[in-house]
Amino acid sequence: MKRRRFLAATASAPALITGSCTRSQTLPGSIVGAASAHGHRLRQTAAFPKPARTLKTDVVVAGGGIAGLSAARRLRQLGVEKITVLDLESQPGGNSISGRNAVSAYPWGAHYVPLPGKDCHEVLQFFQETGLITGHDAAGRPVYDEFSLCHDPHERLFIHGQWEEGLLPLTGLTPSEKSQFDEFQAAMHRWQERHAFTLPVDRSPRDPEVLALDQFTMAAWMTTQGFTCEALRWHVDYCCRDDFGGGLDEVSAWAGIHYFASRSGEAANAGSDTVLTWPEGNARLVEKLGVEVGTNQLVTAITPAHVDALNTRTGEITRHQCRAIVCALPRFIAQRLIPGMAPLPSMQYAPWVVANLTLDELPPSAGVLPAWDNVVYRGPTLGYVNATHQNLDSVPHATVITHYEALCGQPPARQREWMLTQTHAQWTQRVLTALSAPHPTLVKHVRQLDVWLWGHGMIRPAPGFIWGTDRALMQQHQPPIFHAHSDMSGMSLFEEAYTRGVHAAQALHSWFG
Repeated sequence: MKRRRFLAATASAPALITGSCTRSQTLPGSIVGAASAHGHRLRQTAAFPKPARTLKTDVVVAGGGIAGLSAARRLRQLGVEKITVLDLESQPGGNSISGRNAVSAYPWGAHYVPLPGKDCHEVLQFFQETGLITGHDAAGRPVYDEFSLCHDPHERLFIHGQWEEGLLPLTGLTPSEKSQFDEFQAAMHRWQERHAFTLPVDRSPRDPEVLALDQFTMAAWMTTQGFTCEALRWHVDYCCRDDFGGGLDEVSAWAGIHYFASRSGEAANAGSDTVLTWPEGNARLVEKLGVEVGTNQLVTAITPAHVDALNTRTGEITRHQCRAIVCALPRFIAQRLIPGMAPLPSMQYAPWVVANLTLDELPPSAGVLPAWDNVVYRGPTLGYVNATHQNLDSVPHATVITHYEALCGQPPARQREWMLTQTHAQWTQRVLTALSAPHPTLVKHVRQLDVWLWGHGMIRPAPGFIWGTDRALMQQHQPPIFHAHSDMSGMSLFEEAYTRGVHAAQALHSWFG
């Protein structure tokens, strides 16, 4: 970092952290979601009112996330006509929902899908049916819709006072430290060649040597393998926080290695590390699923014969009589609704905070050009994605950046309790401080800053969970109640949620006879 740039950064950063407090406290915006106050009624209310009316249908899908939507879509393909989908939020999609303003659409959660590998049969079929895959080359590799493939540059890392392309923090390392990166990548490649880790998770081989990796943390595994380089451990920790909502010492080695060794997708018109993304993130896939959903519906009871739901706007409860049910709710909610469903003590849910900042422009910063994914080395958060990156407009313009933070390092329940005590002004200050190194003048460009709190943002694959007895129990259907959620996979990924929904629909349809 040059002396002039260092002096400029240190002169402005304290103003952001202290002197700009008044400005940040008055920035337009609010905490807009999720609907946790309504959801908490399930644990606070001893009894809900009696249903005001009764409706009849064939199947009720409780939960309008990716798993529920894919289940409904598949049931319709199988000929089931009367399907009722219920969801608590004001729009469907679960953690794939989005927002939109005059500048751009933007995600409130999941914002990309890596190229699916050959084991993701269901997802590949969905992409073909909806035009994301437009054909195949002579070698059989998919040709993807060009507008859905992430544009260059994909990623950049702010390190040593400037942005560098890619996310590997290699600049300034000694030859010995760089060799650890090479050795780590070689180890991941060997796991890939063994085909030991796949998506979906349950198509992975049951090799006892590999399954044993689920019994200890990724941090422990890296230590035993001699991966002690601080930069390497930061990079792997970032990847674990990004996909699992937990750091090196919070997720299992099986999950950590799976992140690097399971991706086997390919494309005729893109590199294997390319992802599919859109301004609104995975809400584009929610739209392509094309399922009508009853929103603002808090499911209050599930029995084999009916589902009760409270309209959070009117306060009225409707009973939906049905022949079968797909419970596409997180397990911690389902076990409050279905009589006899036992709590599973090994489940951990990672809290997330997502902030969308509408800017008059993204302020210039030293180094490579703005990328889709932008990460600060050793920063406390996961950085941000640029909603307008996929635009073809080459002229500088207003944009929306989506800032992500997985709350790690303390018990999730404690983190959830704390996050609900924070004000909009406090979240604003937290976001601006996290981005102060690359963007010391960011506050001057913010026109709106909204926050979404995901108290149970995703299942966290803690040691012992992926291949433990609790997850095995979660996969058991109790006809006429069938289950579909990424919780059942131990990883909150689109591929897992979509596949779970398809499988639940097919099991239900077979049970129908």
